[in-house]
Amino acid sequence: MAEITSYRTLAAPAQAEFKDKGSRFLAYGWPIQSEADIRPLLDQLRADHPKAVHWCYAWRLGADGARYRVNDDGEPSGSAGRPILGQIDSAGLTQVLVVVVRYFGGTLLGVPGLIQAYKSVTADALAGASIHEQEVRMLYRLHCGYPVLSDALRIARQHQAEVLQQELLADCVLTLAVPLAQRDACLAAWAQTRQMDVTPLE
Repeated sequence: MAEITSYRTLAAPAQAEFKDKGSRFLAYGWPIQSEADIRPLLDQLRADHPKAVHWCYAWRLGADGARYRVNDDGEPSGSAGRPILGQIDSAGLTQVLVVVVRYFGGTLLGVPGLIQAYKSVTADALAGASIHEQEVRMLYRLHCGYPVLSDALRIARQHQAEVLQQELLADCVLTLAVPLAQRDACLAAWAQTRQMDVTPLE
């Protein structure tokens, strides 16, 4: 199976609103890097909407989208989190969190009505969002002597590798993010110099 070298995610936060029989559904979508990003965003929404009755959500993570979670937050099982995740998947996105905040309008919508509401507001938020094609990148640490630093940086530029950190002393240490699609060629070019030591960080 071929390695996944890129994935689609949100380029910026997205929002939408949907109303049905007095209930308001507010969808908020964010690009996220890890599960650690989720709790602060949920806590902020709960603080921003203290009179809401539900904060339902779904997220998907990983370049292959293999990790996910749904939460109905007190709505009938399967009526909120699953429809939200379904729209994330329909848009072909990963590294994404969508939270839908619900204000109850006094009239019960029933499970079919809830499913439609959560689906619709999520679809609207994602339809109006800016989508970004993100390259999968691998992190490496490169050690080299100062005399060959310019060669190391030239090879990095040729292969679209980004320098995240650098310590430029007698021995230079670079932390680089290398696009997966360019990894083998980039590592081979560094190896040819025989004066650079490259190790993966993850």
